[in-house]
Amino acid sequence: MNQIVLVFFLLNSLSLCVHSQQNYSGISAQDCQKKDQTGKSQTYLYSCNGQYPSCQTFVILTSQPDYNSVATISNLTSSNPEELARINKVTRLTVFPLNKEVIVPVFCSCMNQYYQANTRFILGQNDTYFYVANHIYQGLSPCSSVMLANPYDEFNLHPNRELQVPLRCACPTSNQSANGIKYLVTFSIGQDDNVEDIAKRFNVSSRSVLDANGFSEENPILSPSTAILVPLPTEPSSSQTVVRKSYNSNPTRHKGKRKVYVIFAIEAVCVVLVLCVVLCVAILFYKKRSNNKSPPRGNSKRATWVSPEDLRVEIASFEKFLHVFGFEEIKKSTEDFSSKNRIKGCVYYGVFGRETLAVKKISRDATNEVNILKKINHFNLIKLEGICTYQQHFYLVFEYMEKGSLKEWLNGNNNKNSDSEETLSWARRIQIALDVAQGLNYLHSFTEPAYVHKNIKTSNILLNTNLRAKISNFSLAGVAKKETRSRSLSTHVVGTRGYLAPEYLEMGLATAKMDVYALGVVILELITGKKASIKQNGRKVLLSSAVVSIMEGDNAEAELGLLIDPVLKGENRIELAMRIAQLSVACLNRELERRPIMEEVVSSLLKIQADLLKSELVLDVDSFISG
Repeated sequence: MNQIVLVFFLLNSLSLCVHSQQNYSGISAQDCQKKDQTGKSQTYLYSCNGQYPSCQTFVILTSQPDYNSVATISNLTSSNPEELARINKVTRLTVFPLNKEVIVPVFCSCMNQYYQANTRFILGQNDTYFYVANHIYQGLSPCSSVMLANPYDEFNLHPNRELQVPLRCACPTSNQSANGIKYLVTFSIGQDDNVEDIAKRFNVSSRSVLDANGFSEENPILSPSTAILVPLPTEPSSSQTVVRKSYNSNPTRHKGKRKVYVIFAIEAVCVVLVLCVVLCVAILFYKKRSNNKSPPRGNSKRATWVSPEDLRVEIASFEKFLHVFGFEEIKKSTEDFSSKNRIKGCVYYGVFGRETLAVKKISRDATNEVNILKKINHFNLIKLEGICTYQQHFYLVFEYMEKGSLKEWLNGNNNKNSDSEETLSWARRIQIALDVAQGLNYLHSFTEPAYVHKNIKTSNILLNTNLRAKISNFSLAGVAKKETRSRSLSTHVVGTRGYLAPEYLEMGLATAKMDVYALGVVILELITGKKASIKQNGRKVLLSSAVVSIMEGDNAEAELGLLIDPVLKGENRIELAMRIAQLSVACLNRELERRPIMEEVVSSLLKIQADLLKSELVLDVDSFISG
């Protein structure tokens, strides 16, 4: 009883400390030191005390001369340009005014006890950690955190070297979620910003902003190039952003030292008291568990099948992320799995309220697929909306993709009914290839651990109403292995002939380069309109083998022209076809070490897309002048 009273007292006295998401670090976050005076590593990222380990959220920074467009800002922050354009109510070609606040959607996840949204930055001439953190990223990434994320010291930063940059972000705590808060927006402080004005602009109370950042006073001093959290019940709106009068890229680090010392003292007291509370609570729970729970008995061997009941217990921890549907609800929405609601195989569409969703009935254990899908969040990866379990079956509920699969589209099922030639154009097909590459690049480089899809093919690439591509079917996906020639690998090979990389077929080696190989085949299907397996001289051959042979020959341009999809030949883009085919052949290299990584594939496709757009603009201008 005395212990309970003590815990209650400590929790009461700590209401200020634990109510906040994270105390405002102020100008101390601008300091570029990996270790403090005690020798411990410093970081000023937000701690993982949110209700969930990951979430979709936003950061807000101001446009600068080198980063003032949708393309450059999305590249700077590794965000989706489509979503960045949407949230700011602009187009992908928009160039923002100087010092315009820009809302950037990011995926925030917990790593090493701290929330972060990971991005990368290529160093320029004379760039330093201080300049990158406090000028380029405007305090959205603490300087010491950038240093901790990279192996280079401050005297070993060379042009074109890539830095890992962890951006500040956070997910709402349970208390904040209970109060209707859905997003904690990381806001980069400008020269004249204060809590009251920021709260007023975002239509929230000053108290909620103060609490979210651990402020004990009503009018705290904010330093430029630092960051605070703004708790919002809805997505931020472009109407809440402004063009700032000026932006101080090198804020002073000498004013208000006394205030900083006071904040440090408060933080230290809070940390000590929180540790006391955690220790007391741990002792109480341990005693209670020791008294009331007997040790487990029986065989401890892990079962190979996870029952629906076990999965339901597991998904309870992320029920807010994935809606748990009732079987009757799914049955009603799909009209009792009517044949007219069937999309293909065991996939149906159903109307859930005002939203149309796809339902996939699975008779096997879907735990692996669910566990991966609940962790990923990217525009070019299919979104899992919810799950249902009933009589040893799993029902996965996905977003509905109106245009079906890329395989159907290439086979003409959608093309024949199209009223726009644009759906058949080079530009459209390059965008689809880029969508798939960006989705795979996220899986390979921006998840922890890195995943390999293992089953990339046109039937697993779905198209929405705007013919934007999303990767589906993660039933074979798993953690990517390192590129090694070790033969102590699985001999159980699954997948579709024509898409499987040689090292996977021969040794069962599943690395990210396996997806690169499969994408090479998909790119060939996009430019030829043919399947992965074709007839040549009366016999079946792989499309990849045929094109590789052509590209290695002396008459590549003419022979490739014969394979190009007939609906594309009118555009007379043989040079473009050669560039795309060369990229595909690079992806299809038998030696996995010589294949490009997915980031390089994305970069190549972006360059091809930009050159195509430039040439089309020139043609439009010439046509306008001659007309």
